[in-house]
Amino acid sequence: MHYLGELPSIDGTNAETVAISNPETTQNITSLQAVNVAQVPQLSPFRYPGGKTWLVPSIRQWLAHHDRPIAELIEPFAGGGIVSLTAVFENLADNALMVELDNDVASVWQTILNGHGEALAREIMSFSPTHEALAALFSQEDPSTERRAFMTIVRNRVARGGILAPGAGVVKHGENGKGLTSRWYPETLGKRISEIIERKFRINFLHCDGLEVMSRHAQRSDCVWFIDPPYTIAGKRLYTHFDIDHQRLFQLASELAGDFLMTYDNADEIRYLADQYHLEYRLIAMKTTHHTAKYELLIGRSFDWLTGQ
Repeated sequence: MHYLGELPSIDGTNAETVAISNPETTQNITSLQAVNVAQVPQLSPFRYPGGKTWLVPSIRQWLAHHDRPIAELIEPFAGGGIVSLTAVFENLADNALMVELDNDVASVWQTILNGHGEALAREIMSFSPTHEALAALFSQEDPSTERRAFMTIVRNRVARGGILAPGAGVVKHGENGKGLTSRWYPETLGKRISEIIERKFRINFLHCDGLEVMSRHAQRSDCVWFIDPPYTIAGKRLYTHFDIDHQRLFQLASELAGDFLMTYDNADEIRYLADQYHLEYRLIAMKTTHHTAKYELLIGRSFDWLTGQ
């Protein structure tokens, strides 16, 4: 069973991954790997704000470091799902469990995995995102799961930065002055959805709270976790469900029987929580095509797998 139901309850950038010998300073930076995201397979139908395509080479290294097969990779804040998809597509884990609380994002994964994915792909390939078409589409009320999935993909592709949070505006000029169509690649999106469908027997999905799943599966030693929660600084702007209990998340992570890798914004409170729960962390820099560096934290029990550490 691939769709498990509900429980009660950045394209186009160049990234460089670096490690900091002292995470509280930007001195003594050791370059680990230059990453051109254009060379990383784009597997997700989403252009997801805060997505981790730029981190995929490090994810591969982390997963390959394990000395026994990984039965399941669990992603409790799946979003665009690039890590789960990479693990399955590249056979780095036998299966993946994606978890997402957001109704709109969840509707896409539910639709792709519940037998309606090909219909979604066909609708995407036949749609032209004009202002008139968007107004008619987004005025629809109480859509079905499948209809919501289509609306979500369209909104994700025409919104500034792919942001789905309430209040996000649509692109005006876009790339090369293409406006609404600058990120609309219907044939490519249809192909990505079809390729996910081909592997859906190895992908499970839960529409629920990721913290609840962490608590429920904490004793499993046959799985690993990639944990990418809403960040403390940017979460409110990017996501509908941005307000999470960061203290509880760190406590749950520290109690997991399986290995985990967590990403976070480089904030004092997050480094404090990592220290409180005796977790290691490294500072990672993502360099955009505008030559600005955004620093984030990698958090885990050990970084023996990280080259040069």
